[in-house]
Amino acid sequence: MTDAHGAPREGVEIAATADVDERATIRSGTRVWHLAQVREGASVGRNCIIGRGAYVGPGVHLGDNVKLQNYALVYEPAELADGVFVGPAAVLTNDEYPRSVTPQGRVKSGDDWTAVGVVVGEGAAIGARAVCVAPVSIGRWALIAAGAVVTRDVPDFGLMVGVPARRVGWVGRTGQPLIAKDDGRWSCPQTGAEYREDGGRLTELTPAG
Repeated sequence: MTDAHGAPREGVEIAATADVDERATIRSGTRVWHLAQVREGASVGRNCIIGRGAYVGPGVHLGDNVKLQNYALVYEPAELADGVFVGPAAVLTNDEYPRSVTPQGRVKSGDDWTAVGVVVGEGAAIGARAVCVAPVSIGRWALIAAGAVVTRDVPDFGLMVGVPARRVGWVGRTGQPLIAKDDGRWSCPQTGAEYREDGGRLTELTPAG
């Protein structure tokens, strides 16, 4: 088993029923489960999990420690940073103005549209059956609730729910909703880490770790 450069895919587990293109790069520690598909030119980092029936499009980039749960669909040219979680049956789209045919009724080809991607920041999580409508950017450590439809950029640590998704609060690195304190400060109920809100943005006051 070799990668896109002909080098051995050492420490990689790929189920016999998975469809992984030989031109994809899969790094050590990654597991690709039954019926998953990883297309040509995709880059998958270390220690990732590609769940049953998940799809990774051509040229998609996944950082290290990314988890795609069963039947998650990640269409090109999405970019997922380290530690991103994509829940079961969630979809990251790539067609801003979807149509099967041109105005003349001809079936569209790849030359008839330009793919646009979803960018997901470090540690962010996208819940089951959520949809991220490209082009959109999901901030670091943000949390998208199950079933939400994201149509606009999400700030770091944003907690997003609904259709269309709206921010209803903030979450910390644990994913738990933060508790409001005085003077625009927020704290994590699990770790005690503190944050400050300013102008609709959240910044960490407590260093990670």
